[in-house]
Amino acid sequence: MAVKIRLFRRGRKKLALYDVVIADARSPRDGKFIEKIGVYNPNTNPATIELNENKAFDWLMKGAQPTDTVKAMLSYKGLLFQKHLQIGVGKGSITQEVADAKLATWKTNKANKINNKVSGLASAKAKSQTEKLAAEVKANTARAEAIVNKNKPAEVVIEETPAAPVSEEVSTPVAE
Repeated sequence: MAVKIRLFRRGRKKLALYDVVIADARSPRDGKFIEKIGVYNPNTNPATIELNENKAFDWLMKGAQPTDTVKAMLSYKGLLFQKHLQIGVGKGSITQEVADAKLATWKTNKANKINNKVSGLASAKAKSQTEKLAAEVKANTARAEAIVNKNKPAEVVIEETPAAPVSEEVSTPVAE
């Protein structure tokens, strides 16, 4: 029986969540499975991968074949590297202690990369929010000045025209 490690889709339309399952290769995608070993949520940044690493490693060593997406996830979690090291231990090319040390250093480096990405995303989000806030404050002050200028009473400008020369003739009142 060919055994696959693959994704089982659940969730709603356009917001899929996946279970990572061990299933017979002949069963349908959302059909019968042997064991559930984790959850994958591609909707977050970075994608959330929760695996029972011991079970996944055990199934890998038994010969279960991961699909392409699951293979990328297992590589991301370091399980394929762990399998590679364990095969080397089985052949006698390295010792178990050396393999464990290599895996531990790989996992700490990977955790640092992930933390740097998460903190970089958080700082970029905070920076964009402060820029948006500054632009909004600037727009609000400009809008307030426009309203003040619109509601300000118009200043009456009286232009002084040169007075017409008054003629020397004095009008005399007419007797009635």
